Amino acid sequence: MMQKPYKRKLLLSAGISWLFDAMDVGIISFIVAALAVEWNLGSQQVGLLVAINSIGMAFGAVVAGSLADRYGRRTILLATLLIFSAASGLSALATSFVILCVLRFVTGFGLGGELPVASTLVSESFSAHERGRAVVLLESFWACGWIIAALIAYFVIPVYGWRAAFLIGALPALYALYLRRAIQDSPRFTESKSPKLSFRERTASLWSMKHRRATVTLWVLWFTVVFSYYGMFLWLPTVMVLKGFSLVKSFEYVLIMTLAQIPGYFTAAYFIEKFGRKFVLVTYLLLTAGSALWFSHAETEGMLIAAGISLSFFNLGAWGAMYAYTPELYPTEVRSTGVGFAASFGRVGGIIGPYLVGLLVAGGQAITSIFMVFFVAIVVGAVVLLVFGKETKGTDPDDSLELG
Repeated sequence: MMQKPYKRKLLLSAGISWLFDAMDVGIISFIVAALAVEWNLGSQQVGLLVAINSIGMAFGAVVAGSLADRYGRRTILLATLLIFSAASGLSALATSFVILCVLRFVTGFGLGGELPVASTLVSESFSAHERGRAVVLLESFWACGWIIAALIAYFVIPVYGWRAAFLIGALPALYALYLRRAIQDSPRFTESKSPKLSFRERTASLWSMKHRRATVTLWVLWFTVVFSYYGMFLWLPTVMVLKGFSLVKSFEYVLIMTLAQIPGYFTAAYFIEKFGRKFVLVTYLLLTAGSALWFSHAETEGMLIAAGISLSFFNLGAWGAMYAYTPELYPTEVRSTGVGFAASFGRVGGIIGPYLVGLLVAGGQAITSIFMVFFVAIVVGAVVLLVFGKETKGTDPDDSLELG
C-alpha cells in the first residue's frame, strides 16, 4: 500500500486538476451571462451553450472511463486534462455562437473524461477506512475551482472581457507537464491479476446479476443530482439578474454562495466515514431539496443569500459523497468503466437541466415553478438510493459484492 506522503501528494495533485475542471465549468456559467448581453443571445441559446458542455462531458465520461480500465488511470487523466485546457484556450478566439458551441463540446469531452478517472485513481489508492474521506476531499477542490471562477468573473470579465476568462482556462495544459512526474497508477490497477476485459465484456458486467441493481441505482442517482445541480447552478447568476440584481452584483452574491461549498464538503468528508455513504447522501440530498424551495421563494437579499448558501453547502456535500460511493460498487477490472457510465448518464441530466430552464424562462414560467422541478428530482434520487442502494462503508470493492 502507498505511503502517506505519496497519498497526500496524489490527493493534492489530482485535486488541483479537479480544481481546474471546476474553474472551467464555473467560468462558463458567468460567461453566458455576459455573452447574453454582448451577443444578444436568447434564453434558449444560453441554455444550449451550457447544455453542449454537458453533451461533451457525457461522451468524455464513457470514452475515458473505458480507456482507463484498458490503458491505466494516469495516462487517460493526463490526456483528458490536455484536451479540455486546449479547447478552453481556443474558446477565447471564437467569433460566432456555433464555433463557441463546438469548442465547448470538446472542452466538455475532456472535462467529463477526467472526473471519473481521477476519482477512480484516488479511490483505488487509499485503504477502505480512509477511501471515502479521501474522495470527498478530492471533490472539495471543486469548490475551490468555482470560487476561482467567481473571482475571475468578478474581477476579470468586467474589465478584460469574457475572452480573457477563457484564456485563463488554458493554464491546466502547463500543469499537465508537472502531473506526468507527480503521479502514478494505483497499485490496485497495476497489480491486478485479472485479464483486461474488452469494452463489450466490461459493459456486459455492469448489467450482470452481480452489478445490475448497483448500476440502476447509480444511474438514477447521478441523473437526478447532475440534472438539478447544472440546472440550478449554471443559471444562478442569470436567475439573480432575473430577480432584479445587476450583473456585477449577481456575480458578487454567487461568489458568497459558492464559499459555502467548502464546509459542505468538509462536513460530508467527516460524516461519510462516521455514519456511512447512504446516510450522508440521503440526508444532504433531502436538505438540498429543501434549500431549493427556500431559494425559489426568497425575495429579500438576506434570504436569497442565506438560501443560496444552504443550497451550495448541502448540494456539493452530496456530490462529494456520490463520487466516493460510486467506485466502491465495482471491482478493479470494470471500476472506471462503471464510474464513467454512471457519470455519463448523469451528464444527460446536465444537458436537460440547463436547457429546460432556458425553455421555461423563455416561456415565462416563474422561478418558483422551475425550482419545484429540481425539488422533485432530488427527492426521487434520495428515495431510490435509500430503498435500493447498498452501504459500502468499510467494504472492499474487489470482494464479491452481493447486492441483494
